[in-house]
Amino acid sequence: MENQQRLKGKKVAILLTDGFEQVEMTEPRKALQEAGAETHLIAPKSGAVKGWNEKEWGDSFAVDVILDDADAYSYDALLLPGGVMNPDNLRLEKKAVEFIRHFFEDHKPVAAICHAPIMLIEADVVQGRTLTSYPSIQTDLRNAGANWVDQEVVTDQGLVTSRKPDDIPAFNKKMIEEIREGAHQGQHA
Repeated sequence: MENQQRLKGKKVAILLTDGFEQVEMTEPRKALQEAGAETHLIAPKSGAVKGWNEKEWGDSFAVDVILDDADAYSYDALLLPGGVMNPDNLRLEKKAVEFIRHFFEDHKPVAAICHAPIMLIEADVVQGRTLTSYPSIQTDLRNAGANWVDQEVVTDQGLVTSRKPDDIPAFNKKMIEEIREGAHQGQHA
């Protein structure tokens, strides 16, 4: 029972838009909820967002909070699912980039998987940080000043990153651990 309530009282924002890799949202969200956290899907539009399931469109998921109404200060942590379309479209949304920066400015845990770290480049928060991602964006991350490594999961002062869906079990474990620990002074913008 104690295991199931490790994150009781914690609120986690999940920022996404159409085309997120479905399993990179559903499995981490399930792990967060099983650990007792409250999760909110936050998107630039109201209604629903559609996942991407490997090579075709996946399921639709109800948006809990529209990005315009989302207050980063009311959340304890941020989850950024990957997919190719999702972060590529979100990085064009100024409010999405600002939302992400708030978590770093407040030293709060952030978990990003697959292509999602491209959003961290846009938010200008990777300089001097060690992280991983889907291999195709490693050059982008290095060019932005990150120390990119090819590992299942990397934790750097509250920032948790993984490469792909196969890494989700390790990603979930570290994400929950970092959220449970709370603010990390080394997490900065």
